[in-house]
Amino acid sequence: MSNSETMRLEWPGKPIRITEIDPGFVETEFSLTRFGGDAVRASGVYDGMKPLEAADIADAIAWVVTRPAHVNIDNMVIRPLDQAHIDKIFRK
Repeated sequence: MSNSETMRLEWPGKPIRITEIDPGFVETEFSLTRFGGDAVRASGVYDGMKPLEAADIADAIAWVVTRPAHVNIDNMVIRPLDQAHIDKIFRK
């Protein structure tokens, strides 16, 4: 059971909406941090594919929080078209 499912079970009847956003490859500064500032290595993560951008995730979050008050989006998986699974990336 995910954390979001647990929270939904703990707070029934409360005016709290809980959404889990599960993004795939998103090109952010995280790769640069992950590889200790090595820009070449960091950019290599996305070689041959088009990753998501931070704005794509922000747009999804904006959509979730603007649903009517009675609507809850439990879980949203967002991946770039080139990513079929966490370890299945199509590279050109």
